[in-house]
Amino acid sequence: MSVADTTDKERDGTAFERVSVAGEDLLKKVKQLIEEGNVRRISIKDKQGRALIDLPLTVGVVGAALAPMLAAVGTIAALVAECTITVERQA
Repeated sequence: MSVADTTDKERDGTAFERVSVAGEDLLKKVKQLIEEGNVRRISIKDKQGRALIDLPLTVGVVGAALAPMLAAVGTIAALVAECTITVERQA
């Protein structure tokens, strides 16, 4: 289950959103965010706020290029119980 914590106001045409998710829902949530199409960057942090992975998403990132990123997210999901996703969106 994911819970949207906050959405920061737009800065320079960019909006930021923080979402708390359980480890087992992490991969599903990241895939959902990627499919939305307006996401520029996804950062995943553990409960203590340490950065685990930072995924820059450009317009050209599709298909096979996503496979290594999603594999890394799957590995993180298996190792953490809870984490926070920070989503940078193009406004």
